[in-house]
Amino acid sequence: MAPPQVCVCYLTRRSPDGALQVLLGRKKKGLGLGNIVGLGGKLEPGETPVQAAVREIEEESGLSVAEADLSPRGVLTYLFPHRESWSQESTVFVCARWEGIPRESDELDPEWFDVASLPVDEMWDDARHWLPGVLSGIPVRATFTFGEDLASVVARS
Repeated sequence: MAPPQVCVCYLTRRSPDGALQVLLGRKKKGLGLGNIVGLGGKLEPGETPVQAAVREIEEESGLSVAEADLSPRGVLTYLFPHRESWSQESTVFVCARWEGIPRESDELDPEWFDVASLPVDEMWDDARHWLPGVLSGIPVRATFTFGEDLASVVARS
C-alpha cells in the first residue's frame, strides 16, 4: 500500500541586505509538534500536490500563491517502521512569488530564516541532508527511515 501523500513548500525571498531567506514555522500541533517545518500538509481526496500546496500555504500563513509559481523540486519518502501511520510521501516545492504578509495560524507561526543558517537542529532530522540543496536549486528524490525514537534518521537512500 502506498504511503499517504503530502506536500511541502518553501517560500523564498531576498532580505534587504540580499541574503536568501526561507519561510518556515514552528509546528503548533499534530505530527512534528515543536519542530520548525516548511508550509504544507496532507493532500485532500482528489487534490493534486500543487493544489494542496496552494491551499496549505494559505491556511498556514495567509499568503496567496499561484499554482504556476510553484517550482517542483522532488519527492521525499519518509518511513517510520516503529509507527507506520507516520510514513508518508512528500512532494517538495519552492516558490519565490506570493501575495500577502505571513500571519500566525493554528498550525504554525511563520518566520523568515536566512538559508545560510537554517535551523536544522530544530527541524526533522532529514532536513539537514536535502533542504540546503533544494533551496539552491538541486532537485531531491530520497527515502529516509526513522528509528525507534521516531526522530532520528537511521537510513537514507
